[in-house]
Amino acid sequence: MIQSSDVETILNNDSSIEEGVFETSIRPQIFEEFVGQQQLKDNLSIVIKAAGMRKEPIEHVLLYGPPGLGKTTLAHIIAKELGSNIKTTSGPAIERAGDLAALLTNLSEGDVLFIDEIHRLNKVIEEVLYPALEDRVLDIMIGKGPGARSVRMELPRFTLIGATTRIGLVSAPLRDRFGLVYHLDYYTTEDLEKIIERSAKILNTELAPEAKNLIARRSRFTPRIANRLLKRVRDYTQVSGHDKINTKHASESLALLDIDEFGLDKHDRKILTVIIESFGGGPVGVNSIAAATGEETDTISDVHEPFLIRSGFMIRTPKGRQVTDLAYKHLGITNKENKIF
Repeated sequence: MIQSSDVETILNNDSSIEEGVFETSIRPQIFEEFVGQQQLKDNLSIVIKAAGMRKEPIEHVLLYGPPGLGKTTLAHIIAKELGSNIKTTSGPAIERAGDLAALLTNLSEGDVLFIDEIHRLNKVIEEVLYPALEDRVLDIMIGKGPGARSVRMELPRFTLIGATTRIGLVSAPLRDRFGLVYHLDYYTTEDLEKIIERSAKILNTELAPEAKNLIARRSRFTPRIANRLLKRVRDYTQVSGHDKINTKHASESLALLDIDEFGLDKHDRKILTVIIESFGGGPVGVNSIAAATGEETDTISDVHEPFLIRSGFMIRTPKGRQVTDLAYKHLGITNKENKIF
């Protein structure tokens, strides 16, 4: 039976161990397997080939965009195309300058260092990182007080790949150290169908074309969510005693997850309803929405709001968030002008 907590897992940017293994097992390994983001892939392919001809690492890369669009996957593909080893970490995991020093001094010539959530690096760490990115040197302070001295260590040539969902929080000095900055945009339904089809083959799951389209349309334009929904639908179909996923199975399992025909879950609908009933449809600030719904501010800003805006249910104005007529219509609520949808 699908539990309500599964909805949190589907939308949550953090993966459990089980989810992480699942996502790794279906992760594309080369550019040809990576669906979507065609212009980005073309540009990266040229950069990588040119660097290979010169026998040198590529410039440092910054990937940004909403969660679940493939930033980590692209980092691994870049490393594979370069024929390099990749070491992965995240901004919050690097707490002290010594943590960063340990990472950098363990890199070999041509390695790739991938830092997820790079916007969460603290300023002290960034200061240590700057000379490593520009001059391939690491300045370490030894000792304390008047006897402290600085030791400079040479680093091998390496490529830093940073990923962030909040490019505005990456400091300008750090952002300027990246020679290649790419934005990942939301996916089309057609691309999501290709991703679902590929994942279904890897999972040895038979999928009707109509069911594939239904899952894609409710996947919030995001491959990670599409794959997680596919897994939930597969589980439901198997428990129901069937081998092939059809539209009926897909629709029933998504209904259990409380995901409607537009891909909105109960939290999306709660946010829209609160804005309408408590704040007259807006405009209202995100902090007020968070207080009224009990959701975290970052969750609303990073997970729900981008999807609601792209889907046409919400707009951002200088005064705050405001719902659209489409939200009133979808929820069946009378708007300010007493127009009943």
